[in-house]
Amino acid sequence: MFFYYRNFFVCSQKNSQICGIIEDFIMNTTQIPADAEELLPLVDSTGKIIGKAMRSQCHKDNTLIHPVVHVHIVNGRGELFLQKRSMQKLIQPGKWDTSVGGHITYGEPIEEALRREAWEEAGVVDGEFVPLTQYLWECQRESEYINVFKCRYENPKPVAVAEIDDARFWTLDEIEQNIGKGVFTPNFEKEFVKIKDLL
Repeated sequence: MFFYYRNFFVCSQKNSQICGIIEDFIMNTTQIPADAEELLPLVDSTGKIIGKAMRSQCHKDNTLIHPVVHVHIVNGRGELFLQKRSMQKLIQPGKWDTSVGGHITYGEPIEEALRREAWEEAGVVDGEFVPLTQYLWECQRESEYINVFKCRYENPKPVAVAEIDDARFWTLDEIEQNIGKGVFTPNFEKEFVKIKDLL
Protein backbone atom coordinates (compact mmCIF):
# COMPACT_ATOMS: atom_id res chain seq x y z
CA MET A 1 0.00 0.00 0.00
CA PHE A 2 1.16 3.53 -0.76
CA PHE A 3 -0.01 6.95 0.34
CA TYR A 4 0.79 10.43 -0.90
CA TYR A 5 1.81 13.07 1.60
CA ARG A 6 3.41 16.52 1.23
CA ASN A 7 4.61 15.70 -2.31
CA PHE A 8 6.08 12.37 -1.18
CA PHE A 9 4.96 8.84 -1.89
CA VAL A 10 5.55 6.62 1.14
CA CYS A 11 5.87 2.88 0.73
CA SER A 12 4.40 0.74 3.47
CA GLN A 13 4.96 -2.70 2.01
CA LYS A 14 8.00 -4.94 1.59
CA ASN A 15 8.75 -4.45 -2.10
CA SER A 16 12.09 -2.80 -2.78
CA GLN A 17 11.64 -2.84 -6.58
CA ILE A 18 8.42 -0.84 -6.43
CA CYS A 19 9.89 1.46 -3.81
CA GLY A 20 12.86 2.03 -6.11
CA ILE A 21 10.50 3.16 -8.87
CA ILE A 22 8.76 5.48 -6.43
CA GLU A 23 12.11 6.86 -5.26
CA ASP A 24 13.04 7.67 -8.87
CA PHE A 25 9.74 9.49 -9.23
CA ILE A 26 10.36 11.48 -6.05
CA MET A 27 13.87 12.47 -7.07
CA ASN A 28 12.49 13.96 -10.29
CA THR A 29 9.48 15.70 -8.74
CA THR A 30 9.43 19.25 -7.41
CA GLN A 31 9.19 19.04 -3.63
CA ILE A 32 7.51 21.39 -1.20
CA PRO A 33 10.12 23.49 0.62
CA ALA A 34 11.13 22.25 4.06
CA ASP A 35 9.58 25.27 5.73
CA ALA A 36 6.29 25.29 3.83
CA GLU A 37 3.27 26.23 5.93
CA GLU A 38 1.47 23.38 7.67
CA LEU A 39 -0.77 22.89 10.68
CA LEU A 40 0.86 21.38 13.78
CA PRO A 41 -0.67 20.11 17.02
CA LEU A 42 0.12 21.93 20.25
CA VAL A 43 0.85 19.88 23.37
CA ASP A 44 1.47 20.48 27.05
CA SER A 45 4.66 19.54 28.88
CA THR A 46 3.49 15.91 29.09
CA GLY A 47 2.76 15.56 25.36
CA LYS A 48 -1.04 15.85 25.63
CA ILE A 49 -2.63 17.60 22.64
CA ILE A 50 -4.25 20.89 23.69
CA GLY A 51 -4.63 22.80 20.41
CA LYS A 52 -3.14 23.56 17.01
CA ALA A 53 -1.15 26.30 15.28
CA MET A 54 0.57 27.00 11.99
CA ARG A 55 4.20 25.94 11.67
CA SER A 56 5.36 29.53 11.21
CA GLN A 57 3.76 30.48 14.53
CA CYS A 58 5.42 27.57 16.34
CA HIS A 59 8.83 28.59 15.01
CA LYS A 60 8.68 32.09 16.46
CA ASP A 61 6.86 31.55 19.76
CA ASN A 62 8.51 29.19 22.26
CA THR A 63 5.35 29.02 24.36
CA LEU A 64 3.78 26.89 21.60
CA ILE A 65 5.04 23.37 22.32
CA HIS A 66 4.68 21.10 19.29
CA PRO A 67 5.51 17.38 19.00
CA VAL A 68 8.23 15.94 16.78
CA VAL A 69 9.74 12.52 16.12
CA HIS A 70 13.44 11.67 16.21
CA VAL A 71 14.81 8.36 14.95
CA HIS A 72 18.38 7.22 15.63
CA ILE A 73 19.45 4.76 12.93
CA VAL A 74 22.16 2.27 13.92
CA ASN A 75 23.86 -0.41 11.88
CA GLY A 76 25.18 -3.83 12.86
CA ARG A 77 28.52 -2.34 13.92
CA GLY A 78 26.84 -0.07 16.44
CA GLU A 79 27.51 3.07 14.40
CA LEU A 80 25.02 5.94 14.34
CA PHE A 81 23.76 7.48 11.11
CA LEU A 82 23.73 11.29 11.12
CA GLN A 83 22.59 13.85 8.57
CA LYS A 84 24.14 17.25 7.90
CA ARG A 85 21.46 19.91 7.79
CA SER A 86 21.22 21.91 4.58
CA MET A 87 22.73 25.38 4.60
CA GLN A 88 19.27 26.53 3.45
CA LYS A 89 17.68 25.48 6.75
CA LEU A 90 16.41 28.33 8.94
CA ILE A 91 17.50 26.57 12.14
CA GLN A 92 21.07 25.25 12.70
CA PRO A 93 22.16 25.21 9.04
CA GLY A 94 25.23 23.12 8.25
CA LYS A 95 25.26 21.23 11.55
CA TRP A 96 25.23 17.44 11.91
CA ASP A 97 22.02 16.21 13.47
CA THR A 98 19.86 13.23 14.38
CA SER A 99 19.36 10.50 11.73
CA VAL A 100 15.72 11.48 11.25
CA GLY A 101 13.75 14.32 12.71
CA GLY A 102 10.47 15.95 11.76
CA HIS A 103 7.17 17.39 12.80
CA ILE A 104 4.03 15.45 13.52
CA THR A 105 1.28 17.23 11.58
CA TYR A 106 -2.13 17.92 13.09
CA GLY A 107 -4.27 14.77 13.10
CA GLU A 108 -1.40 12.51 12.03
CA PRO A 109 -0.73 9.34 14.10
CA ILE A 110 2.81 9.21 15.47
CA GLU A 111 3.42 5.88 13.69
CA GLU A 112 2.62 7.49 10.35
CA ALA A 113 4.89 10.44 11.10
CA LEU A 114 7.71 8.04 11.96
CA ARG A 115 7.46 6.12 8.70
CA ARG A 116 7.01 9.25 6.60
CA GLU A 117 10.00 11.04 8.10
CA ALA A 118 12.19 7.91 8.06
CA TRP A 119 11.44 7.47 4.37
CA GLU A 120 11.96 11.13 3.45
CA GLU A 121 15.20 11.60 5.37
CA ALA A 122 16.81 8.16 5.27
CA GLY A 123 15.01 6.01 2.70
CA VAL A 124 13.87 3.56 5.40
CA VAL A 125 11.18 1.39 3.84
CA ASP A 126 10.39 -1.24 6.46
CA GLY A 127 11.96 -0.16 9.72
CA GLU A 128 11.10 -1.31 13.21
CA PHE A 129 10.96 1.70 15.52
CA VAL A 130 11.82 1.09 19.17
CA PRO A 131 10.84 3.87 21.62
CA LEU A 132 13.70 5.24 23.73
CA THR A 133 12.48 8.33 25.56
CA GLN A 134 10.40 11.52 25.43
CA TYR A 135 11.42 14.96 26.61
CA LEU A 136 10.75 18.68 26.27
CA TRP A 137 13.31 20.73 24.35
CA GLU A 138 13.15 24.51 24.73
CA CYS A 139 15.22 27.19 23.04
CA GLN A 140 14.82 30.89 22.37
CA ARG A 141 12.99 30.31 19.09
CA GLU A 142 10.74 27.31 19.74
CA SER A 143 9.74 24.47 22.07
CA GLU A 144 9.37 20.84 20.99
CA TYR A 145 8.07 17.73 22.71
CA ILE A 146 10.43 15.11 21.29
CA ASN A 147 9.46 11.46 20.85
CA VAL A 148 12.70 9.50 20.44
CA PHE A 149 13.07 6.11 18.72
CA LYS A 150 15.83 3.91 17.36
CA CYS A 151 15.86 1.77 14.24
CA ARG A 152 18.33 -0.85 12.99
CA TYR A 153 18.98 -0.26 9.30
CA GLU A 154 22.09 -1.03 7.29
CA ASN A 155 21.80 1.13 4.18
CA PRO A 156 19.94 4.39 4.78
CA LYS A 157 19.72 6.65 1.76
CA PRO A 158 18.22 10.15 2.11
CA VAL A 159 15.35 10.82 -0.28
CA ALA A 160 14.53 14.46 0.54
CA VAL A 161 17.98 15.53 -0.57
CA ALA A 162 17.10 19.23 -0.67
CA GLU A 163 17.02 19.22 3.13
CA ILE A 164 20.36 17.44 3.65
CA ASP A 165 23.90 18.37 2.57
CA ASP A 166 25.57 15.11 3.66
CA ALA A 167 24.87 11.92 5.60
CA ARG A 168 27.00 9.06 6.94
CA PHE A 169 27.56 6.63 9.82
CA TRP A 170 29.65 7.79 12.81
CA THR A 171 31.19 5.67 15.54
CA LEU A 172 30.04 6.62 19.03
CA ASP A 173 33.64 7.44 19.96
CA GLU A 174 33.90 9.78 16.98
CA ILE A 175 30.74 11.57 18.07
CA GLU A 176 31.95 11.94 21.65
CA GLN A 177 35.27 13.39 20.44
CA ASN A 178 33.40 16.13 18.54
CA ILE A 179 30.87 17.11 21.22
CA GLY A 180 31.12 20.80 22.11
CA LYS A 181 33.08 21.77 18.99
CA GLY A 182 30.24 23.27 16.97
CA VAL A 183 29.95 20.19 14.76
CA PHE A 184 26.51 19.06 15.96
CA THR A 185 23.25 20.81 16.75
CA PRO A 186 22.80 21.63 20.46
CA ASN A 187 19.69 19.44 20.52
CA PHE A 188 21.57 16.43 19.13
CA GLU A 189 24.34 16.82 21.70
CA LYS A 190 21.84 16.90 24.56
CA GLU A 191 19.87 13.97 23.16
CA PHE A 192 22.96 11.86 22.47
CA VAL A 193 23.86 11.95 26.17
CA LYS A 194 20.35 10.71 26.99
CA ILE A 195 20.29 7.79 24.54
CA LYS A 196 23.86 6.65 23.82
CA ASP A 197 23.65 3.78 26.31
CA LEU A 198 20.32 2.67 24.82
CA LEU A 199 21.61 2.25 21.28
